[in-house]
Amino acid sequence: MKRQIDEYACCELCPRKCRVNRYEKQGFCNEKSELHVSRAALHMWEEPCISGMNGSGTVFFSGCNMGCVFCQNKKISRGETFKEITIDRLTDIFFELEDKGANNINLVTGDMFIPSIRIAIERAKDRGIGIPFLFNTSSYLSLDAVKSLDGLIDIYLPDMKYIREQDAIKYSRAKGYVEAAKDAIDEMVRQCPECIFETHNGDENILQKGVVVRHLLIPGMLIQAKLIVKYLYGKYGDRIYISLMNQFTPNGELENYPEIDRKVTKREYDSLIDYSAEIGVKNGYMQVGETAKESFIPNFDCEGV
Repeated sequence: MKRQIDEYACCELCPRKCRVNRYEKQGFCNEKSELHVSRAALHMWEEPCISGMNGSGTVFFSGCNMGCVFCQNKKISRGETFKEITIDRLTDIFFELEDKGANNINLVTGDMFIPSIRIAIERAKDRGIGIPFLFNTSSYLSLDAVKSLDGLIDIYLPDMKYIREQDAIKYSRAKGYVEAAKDAIDEMVRQCPECIFETHNGDENILQKGVVVRHLLIPGMLIQAKLIVKYLYGKYGDRIYISLMNQFTPNGELENYPEIDRKVTKREYDSLIDYSAEIGVKNGYMQVGETAKESFIPNFDCEGV
């Protein structure tokens, strides 16, 4: 008989608090209680301290509790491409990625499956897995959900998408995003208060513990991006790393949002980088070259699942 997880029976894992019984129907996230995974493979395009030369062992989960109009991963965020697996299979995938030389296990958009992920990590740790677990999230999580990961997650890679609530609602249908993201990131930093780097399998300066907060610059929202950097650096200083991304890629569905239906300009991104340096940010990452193109989006073909 399959073990029932109470958190799925009345889901409150994110601020939407759907309270649906996910054993019977989907939540806003397009997911029920079964684990749906779209890809499990080495990923070379994360921050240098995460991917290194060997790659990050990414596990892409299906579904999403956000509703971003500019989503680049529509095939999985809408729950269209996946393979259903058991918790035991997820644990085995962790070891398969470790055997391939992964620097870490990178759980991408696993927000709606946190109860199952916790069990899989506990089993992997009991079996002696030797690489860190990284939680890669939109930050649209309940505080209790983040607290439930304490002691299991070594590295947090959260987004801070917005600091203006009206934009979170307009572009991501995410009421309460700003407060939820601030609370979630604060708890992540409490759990992982400093960044620790080591050499792993010949890869130098690979993150073993800590928090890296990402912000994707959205066209026309330079002021908001600067406010986010100011908030993060003012609150956490050099305890975290800030990763500023310019890879916004129009997805062909933005006719109702013409103000963001373009790529970020070099001038916008340079201004954000210059501002960050001016206020003292030293622990950070920036993107170089042509990142706003579809070739940087993985092929979600259930590889490794």
